[in-house]
Amino acid sequence: MTTATTPCTTANKPFSVTLPEAFTPEWSRIDGITVDGRTVTVDPGQYFFRYENPTWVLADWDLLRAELLDAAETSELAVEQQALEFVKAHGQVTDDPAKVLAVSYQVAAHLFRDEYLHIEGLGVTERELKALREATTIMALNRVEVDGHLSNVGPCWFFPVATSVVFGFDEDEGKRVDELYHGGWFNETRRRESVLAHAALGGRLVHGCQASADMAGGCVLAYGTDLAAFRAELDSVRHDWMDRVAAMGRR
Repeated sequence: MTTATTPCTTANKPFSVTLPEAFTPEWSRIDGITVDGRTVTVDPGQYFFRYENPTWVLADWDLLRAELLDAAETSELAVEQQALEFVKAHGQVTDDPAKVLAVSYQVAAHLFRDEYLHIEGLGVTERELKALREATTIMALNRVEVDGHLSNVGPCWFFPVATSVVFGFDEDEGKRVDELYHGGWFNETRRRESVLAHAALGGRLVHGCQASADMAGGCVLAYGTDLAAFRAELDSVRHDWMDRVAAMGRR
């Protein structure tokens, strides 16, 4: 199915994207998000905590699927190097957040596909997969500069808290979703798949949790980003922002 987008002409103008699957209506509990079936609308003025640089790097998903997604790692060439080279060759800057959502949905639909429901011992539920697909789609609007500064941050940065607001997860379920997203289900094959898929969003996933699942969320960062500065700034602001997301579920 073709994904259609509605262009954004000014940074603070609401933008919409129509996706192949209907989004959960309760995303409207998150400030600035409106859902009408398959159409998701984001109002930047209401959604973002910080929105300083509304540009992103994207690569064509169909091209990535054809040329990179099945790439084999060798003793001479790691998947991370292949992903970096693909981004350098095919990444393009866009200021259209609707296109970001469209590409991010394709990444999320691949990484959290329904076939995982049938893997013995994994124990993931259909609701958890849907939560991960939807939150991952919106999370791509976040941005971190190469110097580690958090330039774009919205509630879905802290996706375990946001999905708890939307899907009614308790704390244990929220931590489980956190572990599923960041841990790649403790499987190296799926971790490498994640590295390759996230090249469509111009970088690699870096999570905010230092060790245990503490709801710090994460972002797709460009290769070479200053991770020490990223973590230091995130630690200085995340508790306030996480509290603001949690409060959306108490209204």
